[in-house]
Amino acid sequence: MTNAIALERLASAYVKAKTQVLAAGYGDEILWQRNVSVEAVTERTLLRECAWVILSAGMRESVVRLKFPAISEAFFHWASAGQIVLDRERCIASALAVFCHERKIQAIAQCARIVHETGFQPLLERLQSDPLGVLQEFPYIGPVTCLHVAKNIGFQVAKPDRHLCRLAALSGYEHPAHLCQALADYIGDPVSVVDIVLWRFATLLDDYMTSFLAADQDA
Repeated sequence: MTNAIALERLASAYVKAKTQVLAAGYGDEILWQRNVSVEAVTERTLLRECAWVILSAGMRESVVRLKFPAISEAFFHWASAGQIVLDRERCIASALAVFCHERKIQAIAQCARIVHETGFQPLLERLQSDPLGVLQEFPYIGPVTCLHVAKNIGFQVAKPDRHLCRLAALSGYEHPAHLCQALADYIGDPVSVVDIVLWRFATLLDDYMTSFLAADQDA
């Protein structure tokens, strides 16, 4: 942490940002993130969130969101890793008709194979003890994207995407995790909720870097 901006000012900016996110209609997104729980993770949840993060790598969220329902249908709505493995080629062909990126689609199918061959319960036990390490065993999921998956299945982590990295640097923190943890401790929102609020705020405003800290001055 270098020359961190006073927490009172950051908290005020965060509350203003959250108000804007809610006003823009993303309350359900915040509620989903608040309610997602590691204890409630299912095979379907894990497959879906791995697929979402794999598809999102280097892509705009709005593009992935538009195509994701059809991709989910191609993979039996993530109901069963075993079913995907048994009908792998049809799943891949159907998904490629919607999202023409063979490496990503193949990676999603491989995730299902890993879950099926390992068994969901043994895999879940390993995830609970070493989530980031285990998630990096999946294809197309690395040291950064594993944090995205972990957050989406209920672990209290922040993902270091470009928006959060910029906001962290602006606020005087070396890493988004440090900024999100500081705000979580001060405000009371979970780290994962702070992450999604800041990220969504950044996607809503082209000038979010100037708007974020200026927001508290309007109070």
